[in-house]
Amino acid sequence: HDVVTKTAITLVLTALTGTLTYLAAAPGLALPAALIGFVISLVIIFRRKVSPALVIAYSLVEGVFLGGISYVFANMFAGALGPGVIVQAVAGTLGVFAAMLVVYKTGAIRVTPKLTKWIIGAIAGVAVLMLVNLLMSFFIDGGLGLRQPTGLGIAFSLLCIGIAAFSFLLDFDAADRALRSGVDARFAWYIAFGL
Repeated sequence: HDVVTKTAITLVLTALTGTLTYLAAAPGLALPAALIGFVISLVIIFRRKVSPALVIAYSLVEGVFLGGISYVFANMFAGALGPGVIVQAVAGTLGVFAAMLVVYKTGAIRVTPKLTKWIIGAIAGVAVLMLVNLLMSFFIDGGLGLRQPTGLGIAFSLLCIGIAAFSFLLDFDAADRALRSGVDARFAWYIAFGL
């Protein structure tokens, strides 16, 4: 339950700073927040002791980034996608998170070494495809078409959403294994950071 509490705290802080940044119409804060968040995340990952203050700081900065970038996307795509695109994205993300948590907790999908390898391989494959698409975009307008509003682009986006959803299973399994092994209570903050 401690992990749930810590995850809820970090999520609420992220949502709060994200909402405030969005309402303040401060998209210029997105890039600095992304850089600061990246540095904080590296410190959290490579530090030997878990620091609740760093996890909270990361949550706050991540919210600023998400609020700023959401403001940019809302204005960029307001005509094509409507003003509710950000609400739809947040609701979709929370819905996938909740659905995968239910799938994991009910045992409908078990995290096995084979599934773990498949998910990691799929993530690596998507990363390579995105890099190739980026490189090709320097020579061909639209690259390979993976990020274009075409059938291929939509199919690729759905594939990426599916792989991202399955990656939640790895996070849930890592949290479960850590708790079963009797880690220090402060480790709940690290698990919350991961989620």
